Amino acid sequence: MSTPTISRPQFSEHEPVSNTNFTGTLHFLRLYLRRDRIALPLWILIFASAPGLYVASISGIYTSPEQLAAFAATTAASPAEIAMYGPIFNSSLGSVGVWKAGIYSTLIAIAVILTVIRHTRAEEENGRTELLDSTSVGRYSSLTAALIVAGGASIVTGILCTASLLTHNLPTAGSVAFGAALAGSGLVFTGVAAVAAQLTPSSRVSRGIAMSVLGVAFALRAIGDAGSGTLSWFSPLGWALQIRAYADERWWVLLPTLVTAAALTWSAYALLRRRDVGGGLIAEREGPAVASSSLTGTLGLAWRMQRGTLAAWTVGLGLYGLLIGSAAKGVGGQVGDSQAIRDIITRIGGSPSLEKSFIGYAFIMLGIAAAAYTVSASLRLHSEETAQRVEPVTAGSVGRIRWASSHIVFALLGPAIALLVAGLAAGMTYGMAINDVGGTVPSILGAALVQLPAVWVLTGVTVFLFGVIPRFTPVAWGVFVAFLFIFLVGSLARLPQWALDLEPFTHAPKLPGAPFQAIPLVWLTLVAAALITVGLFAFRRRDLR
Repeated sequence: MSTPTISRPQFSEHEPVSNTNFTGTLHFLRLYLRRDRIALPLWILIFASAPGLYVASISGIYTSPEQLAAFAATTAASPAEIAMYGPIFNSSLGSVGVWKAGIYSTLIAIAVILTVIRHTRAEEENGRTELLDSTSVGRYSSLTAALIVAGGASIVTGILCTASLLTHNLPTAGSVAFGAALAGSGLVFTGVAAVAAQLTPSSRVSRGIAMSVLGVAFALRAIGDAGSGTLSWFSPLGWALQIRAYADERWWVLLPTLVTAAALTWSAYALLRRRDVGGGLIAEREGPAVASSSLTGTLGLAWRMQRGTLAAWTVGLGLYGLLIGSAAKGVGGQVGDSQAIRDIITRIGGSPSLEKSFIGYAFIMLGIAAAAYTVSASLRLHSEETAQRVEPVTAGSVGRIRWASSHIVFALLGPAIALLVAGLAAGMTYGMAINDVGGTVPSILGAALVQLPAVWVLTGVTVFLFGVIPRFTPVAWGVFVAFLFIFLVGSLARLPQWALDLEPFTHAPKLPGAPFQAIPLVWLTLVAAALITVGLFAFRRRDLR
């Protein structure tokens, strides 16, 4: 008896769009909202509330128009800070208050990219989309639901951000403009992620493509703002700033934002219509017939899988280190004679030297970025198990702990390499600015490396979840977002000290200005080691999913 074959329908690029293509969208929407019931509200809350908290902080620190004007003038004279955060257009409370909050246009882009890829390409890669498509659901339903979740979250974030800014008695037009810019950035990169999901069968490569587009957009915006400003107009992130909230708003800048978002969304549907389920428009490259000697062990295989991510994070953190070192010398002029900010620096354990306190704070931010990298690297364990690639590897002489440890090595050492490069970059640029490279580089390297135990706590959390409750391993991102929220908002919202102590970066010494303390680092390292150990032994004893 011959085996019957099941043929899937082919979709022509000229296929008319009908309502049946969207059948089941509401069911997918409910599923995606349920899966994102923790992470989605968290990042909406952070991105919507943080700009208002920045304004409240600025109004408490700079209490006179003269102090605001001095801050704005010093900032405008610092190309490095303009490259990091964008231009500052005037010395009003609104413009100064939301200046640093402009970075949230980049952060919301990262959030929507991860959201869209997770619900589209990652689902196809795991085989769940084909299973669901065999039922009565339309071809476009999954993509449409993902777009609604990410795009709707961006719009909600913009609305809530506007409401938050209005509570601080800021002008209505500027508040609406800033919220619209934030939402517009999210909508554009929702479209970018949707297009990237159609190009390749790999969710990892799709994320890489979308993040590369974001990186290029950030670079164009940074170089343009620090220079003549022309390149900024080629970047969606530049458009978000060129709306000029609280500085004679340019409402027409919303037009290219909305047109680009609509064009990318239409392109995603057009590309989806031209490919098969599980496939991509860019064909996968065939590997060599014989594997190289570096792939003979689990560590070599892990290196092959992790090296691209490690290189990208190292370059990114290194470039940010260059900006930190370049911007540090002018931070004293921004603070001026504000006693309030000097009191805050003293209260959080910083140095009387404002430049050193700035570097210490900046490297905490870099440590948090490295923590995002370690979570991503550790989640490779979960993705490999979900894709059912663990059992063939461990069926022979390779034990589970040996296999898992090969990935954990890169989750531990990868952030160390990236922070080391960032420390060297910052130390060299700041040292050249103050003519003391030899004395500056070691102290700033210390500021970078003391973040590692706190970073490793996130490694431990991810491995612990993977071993003990594997179904909830992605909740590690929720833990990361919670730590980020406490760090960014905790001091501004005047949370009690016990709440601030919940996130590990609070306990790292505030080098290079504050004295070095080894005990907190030892405790953080022990916590990380305990979590990793428990996770590994639990993984060895449980069934593979």
